[in-house]
Order: sequence, then structure tokens, then C-alpha cells
Amino acid sequence: MRNLILLLALPLLFSSCKNLIPYTDSLKQQYNWTNDEIKRLQFYVSHDIVLHHELKEGSTDIVNGKIKTVNGKKVDEIIIRSGTPGVLIEIPKQNKMLVSFEIDDNHNLSFGVNPNNGNKYVLLASGWDRGVGNVHYAGQEYLAAADSKYAFLLVDQRKLHKEEVKQRVASGRKVK
Repeated sequence: MRNLILLLALPLLFSSCKNLIPYTDSLKQQYNWTNDEIKRLQFYVSHDIVLHHELKEGSTDIVNGKIKTVNGKKVDEIIIRSGTPGVLIEIPKQNKMLVSFEIDDNHNLSFGVNPNNGNKYVLLASGWDRGVGNVHYAGQEYLAAADSKYAFLLVDQRKLHKEEVKQRVASGRKVK
């Protein structure tokens, strides 16, 4: 009986697994998606993104992060972990997307095509200096930690295929 339950549970377990692949323009062209269809995709972030914003004395404009002390300064830190789901907010221009991973549409990050990284949609910053980038987040200027520059958008390949499969297992028949 225990083996039967395990056998029945395995397909359910494997059906919930994600198969994440990088989002690229060639994927968009392959499936011939419109901007409205892309807005219905569930995006995920490939690597951790760590944002720091130095708080001024008496400042209380903390966005949903933690207050840390770095070199004697109070810093608001926001961490978006690898695999965090996000939604597309806007496509302001070709090859650029605004994606939100929390609270509301104002809390978004810019991603754009990087031809040097397989045309993946990578985290955009107004400049990367020694690996640290300046990004705008929730109306504030944040510094993105060095490893954040490797972050790119992913989609679940299993959900890309529009075909639905109806499946059942035959129970068999015995001679009467």
C-alpha cells in the first residue's frame, strides 16, 4: 500500500518542478508573443540581487529592507533572492523591461538585453564601477552589489508550451 501511495505521489511531485531558462528576444520571437502576452509570463531572477541605500540622519524612508550599519553609516538593504518570482510592469522601449519582485509596481528594476551575455535580459544600472552599479528602485538611488550584475531574467520552460496533455493510467482488465 505504501508503495502504491509513493507511486501515485511521484507524478505530482515532478509536475510541480520548474525548468527555468533565460528569457531572450529569440524566445519571444519563437513563440511570437505580443507585449500583452509577455506581461502574463511569470519571471524569476537568476542570481541574488542586493541593493544598498544610505540613510541620512533622521531618515525613515525604509523600503521593505533591513537597516544595517556599514562603516558607521545606516544603510537600507534589500535582498532579492535567486528564484524570486517577478511580474513585468512595463516595456518602456525595445530590449528593456521593468520587473517588480515585491510590494507594488513602483518597486521595480530595469532589465535589458546584453549581447555579450547570450542576449539575456540582465539587470541594468546607470553605470557599473568596479562591479557596483547605480540603480533606481522605488524612487530612490541604490547601489547594487557586485554579484548583482550577473542577475538575469528566467521563465519556466514547462509553462511556455501551450499544449495541454490529458493523461490517465489504464487500470487493466481481467478475464471473467
